[in-house]
Amino acid sequence: MTHGFLVVDKPGGITSHDVVAKARKELNTRKIGHAGTLDPMATGVLVLGVGDGTRLLQYITAGIKAYDATVKLGQLTSTDDKEGEVIAATEIPSDIPAAFAKQVGKIMQKPSSVSAIRIDGKRAYDLVREGVEVDIPAREVEVYEIKINEIRGDEVDISVKCSAGTYIRAIARDCGGHLTALRRTQVGIFDLSMAGKLMSVADVASKIFTPRQLDLHEASEMKFGRQISPSGTSGIVAALAPDGTLAALLEDIDGRAKPFTVFVRNL
Repeated sequence: MTHGFLVVDKPGGITSHDVVAKARKELNTRKIGHAGTLDPMATGVLVLGVGDGTRLLQYITAGIKAYDATVKLGQLTSTDDKEGEVIAATEIPSDIPAAFAKQVGKIMQKPSSVSAIRIDGKRAYDLVREGVEVDIPAREVEVYEIKINEIRGDEVDISVKCSAGTYIRAIARDCGGHLTALRRTQVGIFDLSMAGKLMSVADVASKIFTPRQLDLHEASEMKFGRQISPSGTSGIVAALAPDGTLAALLEDIDGRAKPFTVFVRNL
């Protein structure tokens, strides 16, 4: 069975689930998930976790995201992108760069009503399709940078770096417009240059956590979930077996390194 991470450059017009379904067929395994949904309209980086890689997807999803987008100002739509109906005309900001600059930093952002956020167990976009009015409360996100690449009348090309949970559609809406194009260029340590490449679980874990090489005795202890000598570092540690595979994720607690996720297959 294949284990690792695969970066797909998702084309437009298909869902993230479609990509997963195709990968399951090609790799002949159902144990595949993805790190962060891309709308059908969007293209770009979709990280797939395969086999043991699925156990680390939660950490990949939490990483910094980067996007290239085109915003059409002066029109709000029902979906905050070009797929929806125009519901209102807005005044185009007299200072467009300043309007986008207001979205940079730690901000309270109200997600789009057609987002994948769950409300009472259902996705918001499913509720909207059923005719249910959806009101998702604003939440804090962080936008690290918005770069204006080009302004063409009422259309603006931007590049955005942001925290997990940030909606680029919401940025477009809050600047008085909607998205007409969206391309994700980065998810954590993964970017478009890695598309089509399978990375091992150990390589990825060693990049997102502090790596620690185990000796044979320590690896044997890991197999039974036992604590070992402290790693001497804060946060999660990627413990590597003598053969270089990922043995466990550790954390120092009360003077000992305690495993909380163990990859028994590698021990």
